[in-house]
Amino acid sequence: MPAPRNNDTFRHEDAASPRARLAAVRRRAALLAEARAFFGERGYLEVETPVLARAGAADAQLAQFALNDPVLGTLYLQTSPEYAMKRLIMAGSGSIFQITKAFRQGEVGRFHNPEFTLVEWYGLGYDHRRLIAEACALIARLVPSLQASARIISYRDAFRDALNIDPIEDPTDRLRAVAYDCLAPARKLTLDDRDEILDLLMSHAVAPGFATKALTVVTDYPASQASLARLNAQGLADRFEIYRGSLELANGFHEASRAEEYAERFAHEAAKRRERGLPSIDPDHRLLAALTQGRLPDCAGCALGFDRVLMLAMDAAHIDEVLAFPIAQA
Repeated sequence: MPAPRNNDTFRHEDAASPRARLAAVRRRAALLAEARAFFGERGYLEVETPVLARAGAADAQLAQFALNDPVLGTLYLQTSPEYAMKRLIMAGSGSIFQITKAFRQGEVGRFHNPEFTLVEWYGLGYDHRRLIAEACALIARLVPSLQASARIISYRDAFRDALNIDPIEDPTDRLRAVAYDCLAPARKLTLDDRDEILDLLMSHAVAPGFATKALTVVTDYPASQASLARLNAQGLADRFEIYRGSLELANGFHEASRAEEYAERFAHEAAKRRERGLPSIDPDHRLLAALTQGRLPDCAGCALGFDRVLMLAMDAAHIDEVLAFPIAQA
């Protein structure tokens, strides 16, 4: 039997060998254990939910893998365990977390692999402000080089500071003009959808100005980008995203709780899909049925991209460096 290797690399003689360094595989294991310890200390229950399910995500921004089974019909690889975890909460699970694989079609690049690891959790009795503190504490525990304190800024102020525009009140024509003016590649695009324009500006003109030595938390998103977050008294979404520099790490909400809200949001996203010529996806009828039987308890939820956090912990330049088998070698 060969002696174990003492070096820090796998073999790279052929395409069958793992892509990541052995150090990345070991660091992944250590950080997964650290994340589980973090939630265990806070009384969260670890759960598992289906990766393959009958319902897909409503969000028009997400491209999903759909599988056609001759017996079961259309099934979807999940972009997030959100819907099933909420059904568990309504069944009485209490605060829960999950570390799971998630899938998004066509997402390949420096920070993207179509199969990735997601940490998702829901704190009962939490609002989004309390969850922001917890999410930042988790990230700082996994990446000690990051400063523990985070800058919290509203979506509106982030755009005002970076571009001197108001993403909530300014007309779409003005937002489009700014995109064409400051982003040369945008001139080749037909920008009609307001939220697509804002997403483009956030990714390419606003977030690149965020600090790289500490976390930035963006809050109070436009209602049109609420997803399944509550709306506050100002008509803005109780939603947040956490960034390190321009890299988005996490997305969270103070969760909407009524069946009517979910049905309306699902219908809104379905209309967006039709407008963009995207495949239609039926709403999650099981989730809607559970919500009809009783409201979702007051809670806040967050999804954290674990592979990106591991990249920061290892100072990796590309996600492939922290995946044993990225999609090109899967």
